[in-house]
This record gives sequence, structure tokens and C-alpha cells, in this order.
Amino acid sequence: MVALALVAGLLLTMPVFAVIGRDRPVDADVARRSRTILLGRWVRDWLMWVIGPIERAMVRARVNPDVLNFIGALMGLAAGVAFARGSMGAAGWLILLGGVADIFDGRIARARGIASSYGAFIDSTLDRFAETFTFLGLIVYFGHWPLIALASGAALGASMLVSYTRARGEALGVSNTAGVMQRAERLVLLALGAILDPLVTARAGWPAGALLAATIVLIAVGAFGTGVYRTAAIAGALKSKDRR
Repeated sequence: MVALALVAGLLLTMPVFAVIGRDRPVDADVARRSRTILLGRWVRDWLMWVIGPIERAMVRARVNPDVLNFIGALMGLAAGVAFARGSMGAAGWLILLGGVADIFDGRIARARGIASSYGAFIDSTLDRFAETFTFLGLIVYFGHWPLIALASGAALGASMLVSYTRARGEALGVSNTAGVMQRAERLVLLALGAILDPLVTARAGWPAGALLAATIVLIAVGAFGTGVYRTAAIAGALKSKDRR
């Protein structure tokens, strides 16, 4: 009940932001990111507004971004353990907390003027560790449901492909951050699927884990599609670049 009250409270801030945000410039981090179908620019901008006071407090307290990076990885590990134990709600909230920590680390580093290549490497690498831990927990949980365990492995592999195509492309001088299933979308969908699964399945009379299973399949398909799209787009850009 407390968790649902928190979600309701957050949603109630949206109308407030809709009024306040009219004359407010879009957050710089939000503006530079590509738009997606699942998480539009307005939603991202609203989230930055909501967490803004916490971010400013952390900057004043001179919080080290590395601490947030490691917290994000630990949240991913804890979420994986929670999934393996069948604690859906706890896993969902741990995923969201890890995602928020991941937002804070880069923003605080830039706000404090200490952004570096080391920080960028640690951030992206620990994100991959966190995601791996989480999906391994899902594979354990769905061990009695082989097709969904396979889908969980596919979602993990596809998620790594999404990250790899971007990293490899940027290493070769071509940046592409497009696609419907980027990390933020994967985190939000997985967290919501986990949090809502006990409530929805109980009311609908479905087997426990059914909603989460459907969410995992959606993530796997969307992430593979994003990986394929980025591969084709980056390959085409590199071909054009090589012809010049």
C-alpha cells in the first residue's frame, strides 16, 4: 500500500509540472537524448524536475559519483536475488532505485565539473553488470517455465547487443542512440512488470509471473529490434564514410 501511495503521489505531480513546465526550458540531458515511443521527452523532463531537489542536495554535499555507480550495481544484484527468491515487488523497486542512481551519477559529475572518461567507462560497465545480475535472477525464477527462462536469456543478450552496437559505432566515429528499447525503457518496463505482476495476476486468475513473463518477451523482441536497427544504421553510415 505504501508503494502504491508513493506511485500515486508521483503521478499527481504531473499536472503540476504540466503547468510549471510550460515556460521552462527542457532539461539539457533530456534535450540531447533521442526521443523514444515508450518514454517521451516530456516524461523524462518531468522526472528530472521531480528528482531535481535531491540532485541539488547531492551536489551541495559533494557526493562522489562513484558511490552512485556502485549503488546502481548493487541494486541490480539485489534485484536479481529478489527475483530468484520470487519477491517481485521488491525486485521492481530495487530496479527503479538502481535506475535513479544511474541517472544521478552522470548528472552530479557534470554539475560538479568532474566528468571524465574514467567515469563514463565505470558508469556504462557497471550498468551492464547490474543488468546481467537482474536477468540472471529472472532466469532462476523462471526455471520451471523453460520458454520464459529462454526469453530472459534472450532479453539479456539483446540488451548487451544494444549497448555494444552503440559503443562499437562510437569507437569508429559513428554515434547512434536510436531504438525503442534503450536501457531506460528496459528498466521501466521490467520494474513495472514486476511491481504490478502480483496484483494483476491475482485479480485476473493468471499464474504468478504471467505479466512479468509477457514483459520480458516484449523487452527481448524490442531489444533485438533495436540492436538490428542500430547495426544496419551504423553499418550504412560507416560505408558512406569509407567512400568519401
